[in-house]
Amino acid sequence: MGTHSHPHKPAFYGTATIGTKGQIVIPADAREELGLNPGDKVVVIGIKDHGMLGICPVSSVEKMLEQTAEQLEYIRGVVKQTKEIKES
Repeated sequence: MGTHSHPHKPAFYGTATIGTKGQIVIPADAREELGLNPGDKVVVIGIKDHGMLGICPVSSVEKMLEQTAEQLEYIRGVVKQTKEIKES
């Protein structure tokens, strides 16, 4: 259905229907573009106040957490240096 060329803009891949067992089928375009394969583990995230649900591959979440940890470590270093300069 709808793919996109910009990696940071959301794409609309169509709709899915929740089956009687609570299962949904991720549209083929989304699976192909995002590299999702049978057996891949995903994290399901919900925003209750907005009635929204998101699905993220575990590998993507792990990568994001890794990058966030690196950024936080850098910020810790900057804060430490700032404190040391202020105290001297």
